[in-house]
Amino acid sequence: MPEPGATPGLVDVARKYAAALTDTNGVTLPPAEVERILLDFAGEVAERPEDTGATRRFTALFSSAPLGIALTDAAGTVVEANAAMARLLGTSTTELRDKHVADLAAGPQDAERLRSALDGLPLTGETRRTVRGVHLDHSRDGGLTTNVTITSLPGDRPGSFFPVVMAADTDDVHLLGERLRHQNLHDPLTGLPNSAAFTAQLEAALGSGSSAEIALLYLDIDGFKVINDGLGAGMGDLVLKAISGKLKAVFDGQHESYVARLSGDGFAVLLRGSELTGQKTVVLADRVLDELSEPVYVDGHGIGVSASIGIVVRPANEGSHGDLLRAAELALHRAKEAGKAQWMLFDPQLDARDRNRYQLGAVIAGALENGEFSLIYQPTVKLAKPDEIAAVNAGLLWSHPERGELGPEEFYPLAQTTGMTVPLGKWLLQESLGATARWRERYGPAAPDVCIRLPKRLAIDQDLVLLVKNQLDRHRLPARALRLCTDRTSMFDDEGEVLDSFTVLADLGAQLVLTISGSSDLELIPRYRLPVKHVILSGPVVDALAGPDPAETDVRHLSQLVTRAKELGLRIGAEGVRDAGHADRLREQGVLAARGSFVAESATGDEVDEMIARHAS
Repeated sequence: MPEPGATPGLVDVARKYAAALTDTNGVTLPPAEVERILLDFAGEVAERPEDTGATRRFTALFSSAPLGIALTDAAGTVVEANAAMARLLGTSTTELRDKHVADLAAGPQDAERLRSALDGLPLTGETRRTVRGVHLDHSRDGGLTTNVTITSLPGDRPGSFFPVVMAADTDDVHLLGERLRHQNLHDPLTGLPNSAAFTAQLEAALGSGSSAEIALLYLDIDGFKVINDGLGAGMGDLVLKAISGKLKAVFDGQHESYVARLSGDGFAVLLRGSELTGQKTVVLADRVLDELSEPVYVDGHGIGVSASIGIVVRPANEGSHGDLLRAAELALHRAKEAGKAQWMLFDPQLDARDRNRYQLGAVIAGALENGEFSLIYQPTVKLAKPDEIAAVNAGLLWSHPERGELGPEEFYPLAQTTGMTVPLGKWLLQESLGATARWRERYGPAAPDVCIRLPKRLAIDQDLVLLVKNQLDRHRLPARALRLCTDRTSMFDDEGEVLDSFTVLADLGAQLVLTISGSSDLELIPRYRLPVKHVILSGPVVDALAGPDPAETDVRHLSQLVTRAKELGLRIGAEGVRDAGHADRLREQGVLAARGSFVAESATGDEVDEMIARHAS
């Protein structure tokens, strides 16, 4: 064993190349690769002329090689052959010794080809010649078609070289090539064609020049992560195999179908043929959904799965494979957004609309950095003193350089898709508290509180409490100056993280505002001991009093809500108040404050300043 850092010994070299021959991940090495490994080994052996055992070590190595090898003397007579060569020719290594290489041929013509290759071989170790389609003599089966490579290897003495002959059965080479090609083009788990094979098939279909219809179905398993996380990746693999079997069964023999697995839980199907129509395609898509709706039974577990499917049907001579895949993916996304477990056809008009929306979503980050966002407010006034602002709800307005002013409903859904709700929420918090601080400094007690609705991803951020505290300290504001608006859906997320965050902020002094639409929402407050200070009535319970003669039952319902809220020590407001008469009817029932078009649907910061100034004066 050589010392650490020293040049490796021949035993170490032999072990290295033996490992290279055997560690192949279960895939037989191509003959050319075996040749390269053996010749590289021989080259290292040649660099050690002082080691007289080099030839023996090399012989031990090449004897286990899967490629037929025969070592010869300078004249081409076999000195040693390995077991693979003997098996290839149906004989023994002993019988092969002392035969000339040309004598291994099955006939005179092939013998001459081998002799010519051998005679013209420079004994330098730098040249290798391959003679293809050589018929060698098999002791039992007659002629055997092979590819023969002849080269030279270094001898025991420095500068000496001797020929070596390597042979491989062309049938084995063909089978190996087919096996490797299959592995390169098929998914190892399901056995279906993979993404590369599907792309090639799709390009061929589109390149045919035919005007016949082709259809592409892009499938994605809904909620597959739940299976992997809940039952383990191994169980998930079994489910994918079962799904692939169902897909093959549905599309077997249907319109020259080609089913492939493109990604983890993504599959695609290509359909074509003269009788293919859009209607037949959606019938098959419905059949897929029906098949997948049946539980997949794996190891005693009945596992339910569903899929969303995007479908594109168009003439084969229209568009590239990239266009087709993109259209199918967009249709798939639309199916997901519409509720999953369904198919959706690609619609060019919807595609143009969505592309327009996605372009807008892609530039939100730059717009925020470039100062294109500003605050917009909804003033809430005290119904007993309509000129006095109780609070303002702060929101975002995007002044887009080309599309004009955009409200939150136009860009917030896109921000959720691109992950920009957290930066927007942080900016909203920072700027609205800054505006509140300015109003307090300028107008004193007449300054309103600010109420903001945090996006869910920010509401569950582990740093939210620290962020709020830092912003309050920065602007020298008491925590009660901040109101956090939420509703039943937002408050009760699956993990309870929103409630935890808001409870901590309420403990700091922030005021929690809950929007309610009925008694069931209101009763959540005592049931879960929610730290709510204000409730905002919304929806039908408010709309019912918009007219001059509201129904007695509606008035009674509202009165009961107000009474119950007072019992819980809550301050009661309303949103969506349309006019002064609407506001008066709500005030008569005990509602304290309201916002809506009777004051202003929205107001800029300057307009809020004017309203506060009138109250202050």
